[in-house]
Amino acid sequence: MVKGHLAIILHAHLPYVRHPEYDSFLEERWFFEVMTETYIPLVKVLSRLVQDKVPFEITISLSPTLICMMEDPILIQRYRSHLEKLIELAAKEKDRTSYSGHLQWLASNYHQSFKETLEVFESWDGHLIRAFSWLHGQKSVQLITTSATHAVLPLLASEPRAIRSQVSEGVKAFEKALGIKPQGFWLPECAYIPGIEEYLREQDIRYFFLESHGIDHASVLPLHGVYAPLYTPSGVAVLARDQGCTEEVWSANKGFPGDPNYREFYRDIGHEVDFEYIRPYMAGNIRVDTGIKYWRITGRGYHHKEYYDPFKAREKAAEHAAVFMQRRVDQISHISSTMGSTVPLIVATFDAELFGHWWFEGPQFLDFLIRKTAYDQDVFSLISPLSYLNLHPVHQYGVPGISSWGSKGYFDVWCNGKTDWVLTQVYECIRRMIKLAASQKPGPERPLVKRALNQCVRELLLAQCSDWPFIITNGTAEQYASRRIRDHVSRFHFLADSIEKDSLDENELSSLELLDCIFPEADYQVFAD
Repeated sequence: MVKGHLAIILHAHLPYVRHPEYDSFLEERWFFEVMTETYIPLVKVLSRLVQDKVPFEITISLSPTLICMMEDPILIQRYRSHLEKLIELAAKEKDRTSYSGHLQWLASNYHQSFKETLEVFESWDGHLIRAFSWLHGQKSVQLITTSATHAVLPLLASEPRAIRSQVSEGVKAFEKALGIKPQGFWLPECAYIPGIEEYLREQDIRYFFLESHGIDHASVLPLHGVYAPLYTPSGVAVLARDQGCTEEVWSANKGFPGDPNYREFYRDIGHEVDFEYIRPYMAGNIRVDTGIKYWRITGRGYHHKEYYDPFKAREKAAEHAAVFMQRRVDQISHISSTMGSTVPLIVATFDAELFGHWWFEGPQFLDFLIRKTAYDQDVFSLISPLSYLNLHPVHQYGVPGISSWGSKGYFDVWCNGKTDWVLTQVYECIRRMIKLAASQKPGPERPLVKRALNQCVRELLLAQCSDWPFIITNGTAEQYASRRIRDHVSRFHFLADSIEKDSLDENELSSLELLDCIFPEADYQVFAD
């Protein structure tokens, strides 16, 4: 009998980026890159583990925006074309690198890898969401979701209907795409204030996740710290991240991903080779990453980078998986001796994109870790939070503390001097939406009003996405993020004006529905309740 459990949770999320009004769009590459480097590699690894009958459970949170992008016909076709161009580029690279046997071998590896990625993609007819659904059906992968557009829910607390809309529309979109009722919920950015769990309970959610200080600062002294769930007064369980365990994998400075043998993320041929040669694979006249990277980390801050050796990197991934496993064996052996009859649960939460995109060898690490945990030790098992709660239903009650997993532990990243205008505009839209929902009565004589009200909800939800203020705060794609917020706010007010003036034009409404066609079952009535 095991002494404890480890729950690995991967949160897969991207903001909704889809621009049918353009033939191609730079920021759509965010989706293409993580499809190639994270989501498809994870499907390959997890499918192989299932086929090999390795006993394990892992939890994956799929955000509704990501689900909608994975199911969108335009993005499916554009991603297919993107992969075909990568295959073409890698084939050209085999010729260009003929001066170096090692580089040519690496180019051949990329060429083969991209072809295999396309094969996996096509094996699901381009609908990768079906692969995740299949994995869930095999009982080894537990799928959960998050709010509709990944809004920081505590920042919407002044208008409860806005939170209810985010939660209910997110659950609805997940259920429609996967045919699964989610039992767990990823609070966007792990952002929490007391009372948020009430909206989860309305959707029959059984558990959610917080940063560790959310439990440490609970209304009661947690008897077992972050190593056992806490039930909120509503009956929804909260599980907290174990920071030490997570940092071993997450931290580029102190964690495994910084090893000199691993592939260097920041050196890509898109920024290295002659531009005329690479131009057909770029975003117009802008140099971008291609995913073809020939160098290893070598050393922190080193300008000179040595060539990447996939075999050495794979050996290192196996070594790090063994180290991580042994540390959990030691940790659980110690913790279990102090917890009496309570069986400890270590919760390790990560952005899914760490595995493959940011840390190229991450999927290999997971593969090794899951296999080693199954066969090389007997102290702990890999379990889903749902299975743990079913096995061990009795726990302490309390109210968690205000918290997030953002910088400084609260909400500064999303609400600060650079982003305060965002909340001002979002709240104007929310309050106008409430008035519209209460005052406008769609009927046979006004056939477009209901469609327009529901489209208002879509624009409002999209304006609330947490990624945009995060990007603005960090100054990365700040111009694009600001434009996205302003565009959705502008479209919302345009529709609201048209509804109030009874001047809706079907062609204009249809254009907006095609442009922002997320959440087809969005319902304005949540703002009327």
